Amino acid sequence: MSSGTDTEKAKPFKLLGILDVQNTPCARESVLYGSAGAIVAGLGHFLATSRVKRSFDFGVGGFLLTTLGTWMLCRYQNAKLRIQQRMMQEGMKNKLTFEGTEMDPTRKSDGSNKNSHGSNS
Repeated sequence: MSSGTDTEKAKPFKLLGILDVQNTPCARESVLYGSAGAIVAGLGHFLATSRVKRSFDFGVGGFLLTTLGTWMLCRYQNAKLRIQQRMMQEGMKNKLTFEGTEMDPTRKSDGSNKNSHGSNS
């Protein structure tokens, strides 16, 4: 009986109804780091000044800055990784395509070696 619930897809968790945190790359980590940044900024400002409203504003600002900063850094690193993967795939494809042919970049040219051996005799 429980196998029916296992085969159903889990309902995605949407933050504010728009951001699917489970399936969007970098979203989960960004929100978690943003929450921690909000607590640190808000609590730190409150302990320093004892002003509640201003500390709340600092907490919201800390959340926004930390979330956006983490989001942009993570997306940049993912894009860089995708570019590196694409370059590696293209390089491997070229190696398989040109291996053993005249256009193989790892193959040494035999024309220059024949000329140098002929002059030694």
